[in-house]
Amino acid sequence: MPGAAWEMSSLRHVRLAGGMTLAGPSGPRWALVADGAVVLETAAGSEPLAGGDAVLVEARTAHRFTASGPSGLVVADLRLAVPAYRLPSPLVVRDFGTRHAGVSALVGQCQLGDGRGLPLFAASYGNLIGAAMTQSWLDEERRDGGDASPDPAVAAVVAAVTERPGEPWTVERMAGLVHLSRSALGERFRRALGRSPVEVLREARMREARRLLGDASHPVEYVAFAVGYGSSAAFSRAFSTHHGIAPQAWRGASSTGDPEQGEEHTGRDGGRGAEQERGRDAVRVEERAS
Repeated sequence: MPGAAWEMSSLRHVRLAGGMTLAGPSGPRWALVADGAVVLETAAGSEPLAGGDAVLVEARTAHRFTASGPSGLVVADLRLAVPAYRLPSPLVVRDFGTRHAGVSALVGQCQLGDGRGLPLFAASYGNLIGAAMTQSWLDEERRDGGDASPDPAVAAVVAAVTERPGEPWTVERMAGLVHLSRSALGERFRRALGRSPVEVLREARMREARRLLGDASHPVEYVAFAVGYGSSAAFSRAFSTHHGIAPQAWRGASSTGDPEQGEEHTGRDGGRGAEQERGRDAVRVEERAS
Protein backbone atom coordinates (compact mmCIF):
# COMPACT_ATOMS: atom_id res chain seq x y z
CA MET A 1 0.00 0.00 0.00
CA PRO A 2 1.44 3.41 -0.90
CA GLY A 3 2.03 5.67 2.05
CA ALA A 4 -0.85 7.74 3.32
CA ALA A 5 -0.76 11.47 2.64
CA TRP A 6 -1.66 13.86 5.42
CA GLU A 7 -2.51 17.55 5.41
CA MET A 8 -2.27 20.09 8.20
CA SER A 9 -2.96 23.82 8.18
CA SER A 10 -2.64 24.77 11.85
CA LEU A 11 -0.89 23.62 15.01
CA ARG A 12 -0.97 25.48 18.30
CA HIS A 13 -0.71 25.11 22.07
CA VAL A 14 -3.77 25.53 24.29
CA ARG A 15 -3.92 25.90 28.09
CA LEU A 16 -7.03 24.75 29.93
CA ALA A 17 -7.93 25.23 33.58
CA GLY A 18 -9.66 22.40 35.43
CA GLY A 19 -13.22 21.90 34.17
CA MET A 20 -12.67 23.87 30.99
CA THR A 21 -13.65 22.34 27.66
CA LEU A 22 -12.22 22.55 24.17
CA ALA A 23 -14.81 21.94 21.47
CA GLY A 24 -15.23 22.65 17.77
CA PRO A 25 -14.63 23.54 15.05
CA SER A 26 -16.18 20.91 12.84
CA GLY A 27 -13.29 19.18 11.18
CA PRO A 28 -10.47 16.74 11.88
CA ARG A 29 -8.22 17.09 14.90
CA TRP A 30 -5.03 15.65 16.31
CA ALA A 31 -4.20 16.42 19.91
CA LEU A 32 -1.30 15.63 22.22
CA VAL A 33 -1.69 16.04 25.97
CA ALA A 34 1.48 17.95 26.84
CA ASP A 35 0.77 18.03 30.58
CA GLY A 36 -2.10 17.40 32.94
CA ALA A 37 -5.06 15.19 32.01
CA VAL A 38 -8.21 15.57 29.92
CA VAL A 39 -11.28 13.53 29.06
CA LEU A 40 -12.17 13.02 25.40
CA GLU A 41 -15.92 12.79 24.84
CA THR A 42 -17.48 11.35 21.67
CA ALA A 43 -20.74 9.60 20.84
CA ALA A 44 -18.96 6.33 21.66
CA GLY A 45 -18.28 7.41 25.25
CA SER A 46 -15.55 9.03 27.34
CA GLU A 47 -11.83 8.32 27.14
CA PRO A 48 -9.42 9.65 29.80
CA LEU A 49 -6.14 10.93 28.36
CA ALA A 50 -3.02 11.45 30.46
CA GLY A 51 0.11 13.46 29.75
CA GLY A 52 1.88 12.07 26.68
CA ASP A 53 -1.25 10.49 25.16
CA ALA A 54 -2.31 11.50 21.65
CA VAL A 55 -5.57 11.17 19.76
CA LEU A 56 -6.69 11.53 16.15
CA VAL A 57 -10.33 12.34 15.39
CA GLU A 58 -11.93 12.40 11.94
CA ALA A 59 -14.01 15.35 10.79
CA ARG A 60 -17.24 13.34 11.08
CA THR A 61 -16.62 12.42 14.73
CA ALA A 62 -18.11 15.06 17.03
CA HIS A 63 -15.95 15.47 20.10
CA ARG A 64 -14.75 17.70 22.90
CA PHE A 65 -12.02 17.70 25.53
CA THR A 66 -12.60 18.52 29.20
CA ALA A 67 -9.63 19.22 31.44
CA SER A 68 -9.46 17.24 34.68
CA GLY A 69 -7.12 19.87 36.10
CA PRO A 70 -4.71 22.47 34.70
CA SER A 71 -3.66 20.95 31.37
CA GLY A 72 -1.80 21.77 28.20
CA LEU A 73 -2.67 20.46 24.74
CA VAL A 74 -1.00 20.65 21.36
CA VAL A 75 -3.77 20.66 18.76
CA ALA A 76 -3.66 20.45 14.97
CA ASP A 77 -6.21 20.08 12.19
CA LEU A 78 -4.45 17.00 10.84
CA ARG A 79 -6.44 15.28 8.11
CA LEU A 80 -5.90 12.11 6.11
CA ALA A 81 -5.94 13.12 2.43
CA VAL A 82 -4.96 9.80 0.85
CA PRO A 83 -5.82 6.71 2.93
CA ALA A 84 -3.62 3.67 3.26
CA TYR A 85 -5.43 1.94 6.13
CA ARG A 86 -8.82 2.04 7.77
CA LEU A 87 -8.02 3.92 10.96
CA PRO A 88 -10.52 4.08 13.82
CA SER A 89 -11.94 7.40 14.99
CA PRO A 90 -11.06 8.33 17.60
CA LEU A 91 -7.63 6.73 17.41
CA VAL A 92 -5.97 6.95 20.82
CA VAL A 93 -2.23 6.29 21.13
CA ARG A 94 -1.12 5.88 24.71
CA ASP A 95 2.28 7.24 25.73
CA PHE A 96 2.82 8.85 22.31
CA GLY A 97 5.22 11.30 23.92
CA THR A 98 7.65 8.53 24.84
CA ARG A 99 7.08 6.24 21.86
CA HIS A 100 7.67 9.13 19.46
CA ALA A 101 9.85 11.43 21.51
CA GLY A 102 11.32 13.19 18.49
CA VAL A 103 7.90 14.08 17.04
CA SER A 104 6.71 15.22 20.47
CA ALA A 105 9.75 17.46 20.85
CA LEU A 106 9.12 18.92 17.41
CA VAL A 107 5.49 19.84 18.04
CA GLY A 108 6.42 21.17 21.47
CA GLN A 109 9.22 23.43 20.34
CA CYS A 110 9.21 24.05 16.60
CA GLN A 111 8.19 27.58 15.66
CA LEU A 112 6.75 28.13 12.19
CA GLY A 113 5.50 31.69 12.44
CA ASP A 114 2.44 31.99 10.21
CA GLY A 115 3.90 29.29 7.95
CA ARG A 116 3.39 31.20 4.71
CA GLY A 117 5.89 30.30 2.07
CA LEU A 118 6.62 26.95 3.75
CA PRO A 119 4.12 24.56 2.09
CA LEU A 120 6.63 21.73 1.69
CA PHE A 121 7.64 21.97 5.33
CA ALA A 122 4.01 22.06 6.39
CA ALA A 123 3.20 18.96 4.34
CA SER A 124 6.18 17.11 5.79
CA TYR A 125 5.19 18.17 9.30
CA GLY A 126 1.70 16.73 8.89
CA ASN A 127 2.96 13.55 7.27
CA LEU A 128 5.41 13.00 10.14
CA ILE A 129 2.69 13.20 12.79
CA GLY A 130 0.32 11.06 10.74
CA ALA A 131 2.96 8.41 10.12
CA ALA A 132 3.74 8.20 13.84
CA MET A 133 0.06 7.73 14.71
CA THR A 134 -0.40 5.11 11.99
CA GLN A 135 2.70 3.17 12.99
CA SER A 136 1.55 3.08 16.61
CA TRP A 137 -1.83 1.73 15.51
CA LEU A 138 -0.18 -0.89 13.28
CA ASP A 139 2.08 -2.01 16.11
CA GLU A 140 -0.89 -2.47 18.42
CA GLU A 141 -2.95 -4.28 15.78
CA ARG A 142 -0.16 -6.76 15.14
CA ARG A 143 0.51 -7.24 18.83
CA ASP A 144 -3.18 -8.04 19.33
CA GLY A 145 -3.15 -10.52 16.46
CA GLY A 146 -5.07 -8.33 14.02
CA ASP A 147 -4.50 -8.37 10.27
CA ALA A 148 -3.22 -4.96 9.18
CA SER A 149 -1.89 -6.16 5.83
CA PRO A 150 -2.81 -3.86 2.94
CA ASP A 151 -5.04 -5.08 0.11
CA PRO A 152 -2.88 -5.11 -3.05
CA ALA A 153 -5.81 -4.42 -5.37
CA VAL A 154 -6.94 -1.43 -3.33
CA ALA A 155 -3.36 -0.20 -3.12
CA ALA A 156 -2.98 -0.31 -6.90
CA VAL A 157 -6.18 1.66 -7.50
CA VAL A 158 -5.38 4.25 -4.84
CA ALA A 159 -1.91 4.75 -6.33
CA ALA A 160 -3.35 5.21 -9.83
CA VAL A 161 -6.02 7.77 -8.97
CA THR A 162 -3.66 9.65 -6.65
CA GLU A 163 -0.98 9.91 -9.33
CA ARG A 164 -3.45 10.79 -12.11
CA PRO A 165 -6.52 12.42 -10.53
CA GLY A 166 -7.37 14.35 -13.68
CA GLU A 167 -8.03 11.31 -15.84
CA PRO A 168 -11.64 10.32 -16.68
CA TRP A 169 -11.95 7.70 -13.97
CA THR A 170 -15.04 5.56 -13.53
CA VAL A 171 -15.60 2.74 -11.09
CA GLU A 172 -15.55 0.34 -14.04
CA ARG A 173 -12.16 1.62 -15.13
CA MET A 174 -10.76 1.42 -11.60
CA ALA A 175 -12.05 -2.13 -11.25
CA GLY A 176 -10.60 -3.06 -14.63
CA LEU A 177 -7.13 -2.04 -13.48
CA VAL A 178 -7.13 -4.92 -11.00
CA HIS A 179 -9.43 -7.32 -12.91
CA LEU A 180 -12.34 -7.08 -10.51
CA SER A 181 -16.03 -6.34 -10.87
CA ARG A 182 -17.47 -3.04 -9.62
CA SER A 183 -19.09 -4.72 -6.65
CA ALA A 184 -15.97 -6.70 -5.72
CA LEU A 185 -13.81 -3.59 -5.84
CA GLY A 186 -16.31 -1.65 -3.74
CA GLU A 187 -16.38 -4.36 -1.10
CA ARG A 188 -12.60 -4.53 -0.91
CA PHE A 189 -12.36 -0.74 -0.57
CA ARG A 190 -14.89 -0.75 2.25
CA ARG A 191 -13.02 -3.50 4.08
CA ALA A 192 -9.59 -1.97 3.58
CA LEU A 193 -10.31 1.75 3.91
CA GLY A 194 -13.88 2.20 5.10
CA ARG A 195 -14.50 4.28 1.95
CA SER A 196 -15.82 3.64 -1.53
CA PRO A 197 -13.70 3.99 -4.69
CA VAL A 198 -15.68 7.13 -5.59
CA GLU A 199 -14.93 8.70 -2.21
CA VAL A 200 -11.22 8.02 -2.57
CA LEU A 201 -11.24 9.46 -6.11
CA ARG A 202 -13.02 12.58 -4.85
CA GLU A 203 -10.46 12.99 -2.05
CA ALA A 204 -7.60 12.65 -4.55
CA ARG A 205 -9.15 15.24 -6.85
CA MET A 206 -9.91 17.69 -4.05
CA ARG A 207 -6.40 17.32 -2.68
CA GLU A 208 -4.92 18.18 -6.08
CA ALA A 209 -7.40 21.02 -6.47
CA ARG A 210 -6.28 22.58 -3.18
CA ARG A 211 -2.68 22.30 -4.28
CA LEU A 212 -3.38 23.99 -7.63
CA LEU A 213 -5.59 26.69 -6.11
CA GLY A 214 -2.65 27.60 -3.90
CA ASP A 215 -0.98 29.02 -7.02
CA ALA A 216 -2.80 32.24 -7.92
CA SER A 217 -1.58 31.97 -11.52
CA HIS A 218 -3.94 29.05 -12.15
CA PRO A 219 -7.49 30.16 -13.07
CA VAL A 220 -10.31 28.15 -11.55
CA GLU A 221 -11.16 26.89 -15.03
CA TYR A 222 -7.66 25.46 -15.38
CA VAL A 223 -7.92 23.75 -12.00
CA ALA A 224 -11.31 22.27 -12.90
CA PHE A 225 -10.05 20.52 -16.02
CA ALA A 226 -6.75 19.54 -14.39
CA VAL A 227 -8.57 17.51 -11.74
CA GLY A 228 -11.00 15.78 -14.06
CA TYR A 229 -14.12 17.94 -14.20
CA GLY A 230 -15.75 18.77 -17.51
CA SER A 231 -16.58 22.36 -16.61
CA SER A 232 -15.74 24.97 -14.02
CA ALA A 233 -19.39 24.92 -12.88
CA ALA A 234 -19.26 21.17 -12.15
CA PHE A 235 -15.96 21.60 -10.34
CA SER A 236 -17.25 24.53 -8.28
CA ARG A 237 -20.29 22.52 -7.21
CA ALA A 238 -18.15 19.54 -6.21
CA PHE A 239 -15.58 21.70 -4.40
CA SER A 240 -18.27 23.68 -2.54
CA THR A 241 -20.05 20.49 -1.48
CA HIS A 242 -16.80 18.99 -0.21
CA HIS A 243 -15.38 22.07 1.55
CA GLY A 244 -18.41 24.22 2.29
CA ILE A 245 -16.81 27.09 0.39
CA ALA A 246 -16.40 27.94 -3.31
CA PRO A 247 -12.96 27.54 -4.94
CA GLN A 248 -12.45 31.28 -5.43
CA ALA A 249 -13.47 32.01 -1.84
CA TRP A 250 -11.19 29.22 -0.59
CA ARG A 251 -8.30 30.77 -2.51
CA GLY A 252 -9.00 34.17 -0.99
CA ALA A 253 -9.30 32.78 2.53
CA SER A 254 -6.13 30.73 2.20
CA SER A 255 -4.14 33.89 1.48
CA THR A 256 -5.06 35.33 4.88
CA GLY A 257 -5.42 32.23 7.03
CA ASP A 258 -6.79 28.71 7.14
CA PRO A 259 -9.98 28.58 5.05
CA GLU A 260 -11.27 25.43 6.75
CA GLN A 261 -10.52 26.19 10.38
CA GLY A 262 -13.56 27.56 12.19
CA GLU A 263 -13.63 29.32 15.54
CA GLU A 264 -12.68 27.18 18.49
CA HIS A 265 -14.31 27.52 21.88
CA THR A 266 -13.26 26.80 25.41
CA GLY A 267 -15.21 27.30 28.57
CA ARG A 268 -16.25 25.75 31.83
CA ASP A 269 -18.73 22.90 31.54
CA GLY A 270 -19.17 23.45 27.83
CA GLY A 271 -19.43 27.24 27.98
CA ARG A 272 -18.01 29.28 25.16
CA GLY A 273 -15.43 31.93 24.64
CA ALA A 274 -15.03 33.91 27.82
CA GLU A 275 -12.53 31.72 29.60
CA GLN A 276 -10.47 30.72 26.63
CA GLU A 277 -6.74 30.54 27.28
CA ARG A 278 -4.31 29.90 24.47
CA GLY A 279 -0.57 29.49 24.55
CA ARG A 280 1.70 31.86 22.73
CA ASP A 281 3.11 29.12 20.58
CA ALA A 282 0.29 29.25 18.04
CA VAL A 283 1.44 28.49 14.55
CA ARG A 284 -0.38 28.67 11.24
CA VAL A 285 0.65 27.07 8.05
CA GLU A 286 -1.15 27.51 4.79
CA GLU A 287 -2.81 24.32 3.64
CA ARG A 288 -1.03 22.89 0.66
CA ALA A 289 -1.15 19.27 -0.40
CA SER A 290 2.14 17.54 -0.92
